[in-house]
Amino acid sequence: MAIDADMEKPGFWDKPKAAAAAQKERADLQETVDFYAKTEKKIQDTRELIDLAEAEGDEQMEGELEAETAEIEESVRAMELARMLSGPNDRRNAFVSINAGAGGTESCDWADMLLRMYLRYSETRGWKASITDHLAGDEAGVKSVTFSVEGKAAYGYMRAEVGIHRLVRISPFDAAKRRHTSFVSVFVYPEVEEDIEIEVRDEDLRIDTYRASGAGGQHVNKTDSAVRITHRPTNIVVACQNERSQHRNKATAMKILKSRLYDLETEKRKQEEDALHGQKKEIAWGSQIRSYVLQPYRMVKDHRTNHETGNVDKVLDGDLNGFIEAYLIQEGAGSDSA
Repeated sequence: MAIDADMEKPGFWDKPKAAAAAQKERADLQETVDFYAKTEKKIQDTRELIDLAEAEGDEQMEGELEAETAEIEESVRAMELARMLSGPNDRRNAFVSINAGAGGTESCDWADMLLRMYLRYSETRGWKASITDHLAGDEAGVKSVTFSVEGKAAYGYMRAEVGIHRLVRISPFDAAKRRHTSFVSVFVYPEVEEDIEIEVRDEDLRIDTYRASGAGGQHVNKTDSAVRITHRPTNIVVACQNERSQHRNKATAMKILKSRLYDLETEKRKQEEDALHGQKKEIAWGSQIRSYVLQPYRMVKDHRTNHETGNVDKVLDGDLNGFIEAYLIQEGAGSDSA
């Protein structure tokens, strides 16, 4: 690997953060190479098994061969997905922000349902998810919530969820039992690595402290430990209230702010590139990407890929693999044909 040559150069270990990042990248690359080699060997072994079965006329091996072939197909699919997650930010951790739209209590409840869905999805992938800011709805649910996701390729997978999510159901808050439609927006930002320089000037910041409103014990609720940071040039506002100390909340809020500024700059560059190439850019922030229908029928459908399922409960319980993989594969196919 070229990265091995870089690691052998004099002075490489003089920068601990950069060295640690390089070690992590090498470990990820080695894992990919090992998985490819293992799959290649399995394909070769299965071919030999097929030749043996044909030579001996052994029909009883058919079940074993089907199982081996299914395992190979799953491995190839995993490698294809790994190829789709090759962007500069895809292997990073992520921050996810969920915001209720118009619709009052109904929309806040929908935002809370999405929060649970993503926390369950994170759990199934073995990721660590932590809520950093939480604004409760007036009667139920949440008006807005931000949480961090730490795990392998967290941003690469979660970026498939950016956009507007639509819910259609009989409202549990409507005494007349009428059908309601609610909208919630989801934003995802890559966590900025410490070795990436994002300039944030002190004079551009307004920092407010306040008393946390969520759970967290007497200390959290009785002291002004929560921190809200406003970045004046962009009007970006971030907050953190889950830590016990004001210092830790400020550090987390700054990390979220840098991630959002990094994402803003990345988005601006993409727009400039699209303008140069005369391409029409998808307005991902305002698009309705998926509908979750509970009444009059039951279905979840992604409007970008047309992937759909009637098992709504399973999806709301965190089974998003089909939707996210369909999006990544479609995105990869589009980039290959561009």
